Amino acid sequence: MRILMLSWEFPPRLVGGLGRHVDALSRALVAAGHELHVVSRTHPHAPAEERHGALHVVRVDASPPVVPFDDLVPWVLGFNTAVLGAATRILRDHDVDVIHAHDWLVASAAVEAATTSGRPLVATVHATEYGRHQGHLPGPMNRLIHGVEGWLVEHADRTIVCSTYMHDQVRTLFGVPEDRLDTIPNGVAVDDLAPPADEVRALRATLADDDTHLVLFAGRLEYEKGVQTVLHALERLAERVGAVRFLIAGVGTYSDELRRLVDELGLGHRVRFTGFLEERELRLHYAAADVAVAPSLYEPFGLVATEAMACGTPVVVSDTGGLREVVAEGTGLRFPPHDAEQLAARITEVLVDPGLADRLVARGREHIRDRYRWEDVAARTVDTYTAVLPLGRAA
Repeated sequence: MRILMLSWEFPPRLVGGLGRHVDALSRALVAAGHELHVVSRTHPHAPAEERHGALHVVRVDASPPVVPFDDLVPWVLGFNTAVLGAATRILRDHDVDVIHAHDWLVASAAVEAATTSGRPLVATVHATEYGRHQGHLPGPMNRLIHGVEGWLVEHADRTIVCSTYMHDQVRTLFGVPEDRLDTIPNGVAVDDLAPPADEVRALRATLADDDTHLVLFAGRLEYEKGVQTVLHALERLAERVGAVRFLIAGVGTYSDELRRLVDELGLGHRVRFTGFLEERELRLHYAAADVAVAPSLYEPFGLVATEAMACGTPVVVSDTGGLREVVAEGTGLRFPPHDAEQLAARITEVLVDPGLADRLVARGREHIRDRYRWEDVAARTVDTYTAVLPLGRAA
């Protein structure tokens, strides 16, 4: 297959799970013998164009480049103008079979490129604006994003989602027919994620002493990720298990609010914000933690949980969305979203019972090794590409 993939995130430009998904999927597709062209956002430490065997990456800046990212709608329009230009050049110079768009931020470029070239379009919806705001679209920006999401899947020949939860949501919100909607989970490279034990011990010694329990959250710092629930649970957790340190790894628009909450609750001695962690550092932090938490209010899949399990760390997650599917019975513990008391209780169970923690890790690794191999994700994605090949548009 010859694939043109459009994504606003691609290494080293990583914000959340989307970019890491596109990176791992790209590598798996190339390893399986496919030719892949990726158009993504520019980065100061990456070339504008590079090739690695069958992988061809083009990075573009918004056009015009003077529009700030904070002014999101004009920025997205300018970014799509640049993406479309790069995509058009690739389509002119290469015999591409299918175009694959990731989320609404590349929607207009993807639809225009597919329409003018006659190539079929596959769209992956990684999350919805409706879901991120717990079923509300509070402002004009939210309604605009929701509308673009619906427009993208309406024009896509086939849509991919990452969980049964997302399948039901996209079907309900946008009316996508069953025969145009595929559920393909995210993957996790189990054997690649677990870092060397000596490096884990060395990092652990810098994070907390031997008598302190280490709890980790990793992900975007947004309201829907539920970090505030962990902060409200910390003191009652400390009363039950002793010294606790909570590491918050990530960046996002809710960061300042979380820092204010830390001050308000007097948790400065228990909480550390690490900022964004590169892939290797993130894996070391996962492995160094005694428990990883995913307290999301909304979660399409739950990549953090699979990565933590792969690194040998027990997980406690919200009983919601894709997390409910990823963290099956016996692979981790779940609690009701927003419920700080139940979260503290579940974390306590893991921390006071090493045997339980070991069983969760063993079952978790077996579970994700069986269900979330990137080779399988790539193969199923190619099945979706194959299904749309006869559907090329008339230019």
